[in-house]
Amino acid sequence: MTSDVLLVGCGDLGAAVGRRLAERGHDVLALRRNADKVPAPIKGLSVDLTREAPALPDLRARFLVVALTARPRTEEAYRSTYVEGMAHALDALAATGSVPERAVLVSSTAVNASTNLPGLSDETTPAHPKDGPGRMLLAAEELFLGRVPHGTVLRLSGLYGGGSTRLLDRVLEGRIDDPHRWTNRIHREDAAAAIVHLLTRPEPPEKFYLGTDDEPAQLGDVAAFIARRLAAEAPPRADPTPGHGKRLSNARLRSTGWEPSRPSYREGYAGVG
Repeated sequence: MTSDVLLVGCGDLGAAVGRRLAERGHDVLALRRNADKVPAPIKGLSVDLTREAPALPDLRARFLVVALTARPRTEEAYRSTYVEGMAHALDALAATGSVPERAVLVSSTAVNASTNLPGLSDETTPAHPKDGPGRMLLAAEELFLGRVPHGTVLRLSGLYGGGSTRLLDRVLEGRIDDPHRWTNRIHREDAAAAIVHLLTRPEPPEKFYLGTDDEPAQLGDVAAFIARRLAAEAPPRADPTPGHGKRLSNARLRSTGWEPSRPSYREGYAGVG
């Protein structure tokens, strides 16, 4: 069977997307540095996109998903992965003559500014990344839309779920040092569902969406909920008066018919402990 989905990047999120599409009857090919780590039934192709454009097998890509991961969080690593690496993947796809019907680039709300203004930020809020990695993500978005003009950029807020225990570990270790900061998050399964939804819904998607749950929350409130679930020492309390950071709206994505299965951190972290 000729692959009709190309996954550029197949970490936890990419794999979740690939499995969902395979369950719908699609044949999925994933590019990953080590193809042995690509889970069945997804097909894997080993390639280091930071170094080269791969020679792709026979491919009629109906859907394209770019879900790369850069380490460490430096400007150089993000340029190498998100800009140069994605360019190599798009070059390889172009060489096959395949033009996908739908394409989604997974970006990050790191490109959004922290306005500290009342109300929620949305897709109309100008992007203003604060650091080098954020600027490289914005450059990747521009490159993607230049090469795939009908594509869609999904800016995800903080991913959690699956094997990620970073926040749980910080709560257990008492390392919540900024409880007043506003945070935004989305469960990994809800992010995967959003990507598949944008690829497969009948109506063409818009250029940009924010992928986040229904409820921005201060870090102290989230940490306090987790601490109760883990029977851990209570973290410093959040005070909304000095709260700072960005609060994001998912209204545009919700208007397409997508709904998060974990609408807030309460549902998302309900199973811990």
